[in-house]
Amino acid sequence: MMFPLRKSQRSQLSWSKIISNRLDIAQDDRLRDFYQLSIIDPDIPLSQVTFVALDFETTGLNPKKHDIVSIGLIPFTLRRIFCRNAGYWLVQPRKPLGEESVVIHGITHSDIDEAPDLKRILDDVLEAMAGKITIAHFHRIEREFFDNALKARIGEGIRFPIIDTMEIEAKIQEKENGGILNRLRGRHPLSIRLAESRSRYGLPPYQMHHALSDAMATAELFQAQIAYHYSPETTLGELWV
Repeated sequence: MMFPLRKSQRSQLSWSKIISNRLDIAQDDRLRDFYQLSIIDPDIPLSQVTFVALDFETTGLNPKKHDIVSIGLIPFTLRRIFCRNAGYWLVQPRKPLGEESVVIHGITHSDIDEAPDLKRILDDVLEAMAGKITIAHFHRIEREFFDNALKARIGEGIRFPIIDTMEIEAKIQEKENGGILNRLRGRHPLSIRLAESRSRYGLPPYQMHHALSDAMATAELFQAQIAYHYSPETTLGELWV
């Protein structure tokens, strides 16, 4: 089912002004190169964009108290996923691994004993993201953890537009199953977690809480969301946050 989009106030965010300002004040050459290649035109249709699905596993859920422990990313378009260009890194966090996080993602102290600090692989990560629109499932993790991690390492953070598959799925569920009439009928919005969202599109189950497989899962979910509910001509400004 396809339905018309309403542009929220947040989707009108002027990334052109934000990126221009960041380019003016950036001190790190890697960030300057990243901003110079940023896609900032809100009227570009999705069909003309190369995306990069991004996922972090972390030592906890608070970006001010915890840190990144692994990074997975994979570039794709609405029609193809470029598996050979995927990237995966274990990262030495500057905050201790907690027992709860180890149980979730399975990354232990021995796994990261010889892992590089994020600063050492930053060139590779930014190069893989540059010139693409980032896709994430619950974008606050990727945006806030990356921003705080760079502030701690190079003295300045990072900003970039993201399309959030969790937010898209929340809007779809509210449209299809929200409202008073649906509640009276015993219907309610369904789970928007990554695995449950994928299952509604007939996508296969993957290993959860592995940064690369979650990035792949997010890329496939986004392709399905656009195919089922939107259009390749939907513009970036209608979806990015």
